[in-house]
Amino acid sequence: MAKDAINTNLIMEEKEVENNLRPQDFDSYIGQEKIKNNLKIYIQAANERNEPIDHVLLYGPPGLGKTTLAGIIANSMGRSMKIVSGPAIEYPGEILAIIKQLPKGGVLFVDEIHRLSKPVEEALYSVMEDFAFDAVIENGEQTTVRRISVDRFTLIGATTRAGLLSAPLRDRFGIIHRMEYYEPEELAKIVINSAKKLAIDKVDPSGAIEIGNCSRGTPRIANRILRRVRDYAQVKADGNITKEVVDETLALLDIDQKGLDLTDRNILLTMISKFNGGPVGLDTLAAAIGEDPGTIEDVYEPYLVKCGFINRTPRGRMATDYAYSHLNMTKIEP
Repeated sequence: MAKDAINTNLIMEEKEVENNLRPQDFDSYIGQEKIKNNLKIYIQAANERNEPIDHVLLYGPPGLGKTTLAGIIANSMGRSMKIVSGPAIEYPGEILAIIKQLPKGGVLFVDEIHRLSKPVEEALYSVMEDFAFDAVIENGEQTTVRRISVDRFTLIGATTRAGLLSAPLRDRFGIIHRMEYYEPEELAKIVINSAKKLAIDKVDPSGAIEIGNCSRGTPRIANRILRRVRDYAQVKADGNITKEVVDETLALLDIDQKGLDLTDRNILLTMISKFNGGPVGLDTLAAAIGEDPGTIEDVYEPYLVKCGFINRTPRGRMATDYAYSHLNMTKIEP
């Protein structure tokens, strides 16, 4: 079998496992309590009126459950949901075709909605507000605008970079929620629930909380680490997942007790060793470690800032005293 085909199969299998671990209702969805309570009220009220809820915008770092929560919203309304990626929609006519395929009151989930093209975004203004699409028809030298009505639906947008959404698009969402990082105790509950779905019988509470501690506040990472710990425990520890087994697996994965991986530590080490702790600009830092600036800003930096390893200042990024302490390095005063 070709290498590309093998990689594709592995990705599809990983995605299938991830989908099987997703909760299907609010009761089984752990964390984000304030968002859940608010959404329950909105959905109950909309169901009593027999209409879809307002358009919803979910934003926050990747892996916190935006897609899962969108599915639960659709399930709670008894509606079907279609999932599309923002960059995949190139022309306004494509978004109209997608919406036309939705059943009445259906849910359209647009991932990475901040990456919609400008023409598609502008076409959404009237669709979201008036449930009508303005089609431009050119016939020789004549240009006419035809308004095409669409059934009411709910648009759920997800983004890791809410600041990149234009104000007109953002203002058309009636419900806006920021997804927060999870506490280790919440992640431990998620790990135990996922272990049951993966038919893992021997999960010690100490092992679950250890996975929660090193999962960067992110359920997706917790589930990924759980699957790797399962493999290690199956081969080396009779399938028993304890704190010691988790620690041994993390050592193999080069993940420390705070959840920092090789790239995280490389970012901090580069800031300290090459730039004396900063301040250093994002582009300069990215060039120094050979990483994309957007990846650093969206994937790595939010957690490093949250944990107090990095401070963002007007002059650039700076490593904190906590970063020096965590890496066992001595700060050299200028």
